[in-house]
Amino acid sequence: MNAVKIFLLAAAAMFLFSACGPSLKPFTQELYQQNQWTERELKGIQFYLSDDIVLTRALSGGTSEIISGKVKVVDGRRVEEVVIPRNTPGVLMFIPKEDRLAISFEEGGRERFLIFGPNPKVGSRYVLMGSEWTRQGGTVTYEGKKWDVNSSSAYASLLINLKKVNRVMTESRRAKGRRIG
Repeated sequence: MNAVKIFLLAAAAMFLFSACGPSLKPFTQELYQQNQWTERELKGIQFYLSDDIVLTRALSGGTSEIISGKVKVVDGRRVEEVVIPRNTPGVLMFIPKEDRLAISFEEGGRERFLIFGPNPKVGSRYVLMGSEWTRQGGTVTYEGKKWDVNSSSAYASLLINLKKVNRVMTESRRAKGRRIG
């Protein structure tokens, strides 16, 4: 009987704490168009990542310029890896072209960003954009270099705290008027 009470208490506590956390919603093309956010307004929105993104690139024999990642040995090759975990906060750096956002998830240079854009296959969510996608993965540009990502990164999308965004975007004030003297 005691175990059941403890379980119910723990379940209730988890529910209450999860209700207090941020309410993250997918950033979609519809949401973007509906709100008609400017680039300046988008720079004021905190973005989050829906899933882990793992960037890897093979290092050539003499190259060992490691800036943001860690070096691993995979199948006898030296590989640099950068992991951007799920729920990592990110900011808009710039809008490279219509329907594309350059989002940075780490400090340390203007080239540390990934491009996201709407994908109609997943409800027009803004997902990681890359080139040369296959079933195994694709290629993205990060820090001005080509990196490989696995196929699970293809659907990593941007999330926002919609309640917080709406609260910030609707701040207003009421003019009290002015009187002479």
